[in-house]
Amino acid sequence: MEQTVTADHAAGIIAARPGPAPEPGARWPLPPGQYPLGLGGGRDGLLRVPAAAAPGPLPLIVMLHGATGDAARALRRIAPIADAALVVLPDSLGRSWDILDAGYGPDVARIDAALARVFAAWPVDPRRVAIAGFSDGASYALSLALMNRDLFTHALAFSPGFVAPTRLEGRPRLFLSHGTRDRVLNIDVCSRRLVPKLRQSGYPLIYREFEGGHEVPEDIAVTALAFLMAN
Repeated sequence: MEQTVTADHAAGIIAARPGPAPEPGARWPLPPGQYPLGLGGGRDGLLRVPAAAAPGPLPLIVMLHGATGDAARALRRIAPIADAALVVLPDSLGRSWDILDAGYGPDVARIDAALARVFAAWPVDPRRVAIAGFSDGASYALSLALMNRDLFTHALAFSPGFVAPTRLEGRPRLFLSHGTRDRVLNIDVCSRRLVPKLRQSGYPLIYREFEGGHEVPEDIAVTALAFLMAN
């Protein structure tokens, strides 16, 4: 299923929004498990329905893979926290996300289409809609969050390299982490430069460094989830 790329998508803007609260006792559309996202093509993505979650609307995490990755690998990165939220895992059309190729557009359209389908079917808590990512996916998640605060309340960025918004909208809450021995995206030229600039710009931000490489340790994932779930 091909998604139409609009001028808004080229500007990094996502139109989908959570729907109204469901009736008390309403059943979930699907039982716990993993399902194709339904975007079509050779690269699709996954919807991961939690095995256990608190009653009521679900927190939602859009989790973006790193370069050359896919939805399954992205899900493994956050496996320790996946049962706390409905997780949307789109695949990029190319080896990485569109901003690293020709600019925003095709992948934004796919994320928008995926979220429109999920929001139409699932009870999502509008106070806890996070976009997350690892490596290139973390950079892309941060960038989309800064442009779409009316949708994304939080961004969870694991080992980001950069941020490249075309516009700024509001101030989402940001969580960043990075390994001090990262040999793929060096912490000194990535997060240690990025975090001070974001703080100077007034974004609510938590930053965690850890002794390790290009990875998402379990305790970092758990800390990111606590950040999302905090009142």
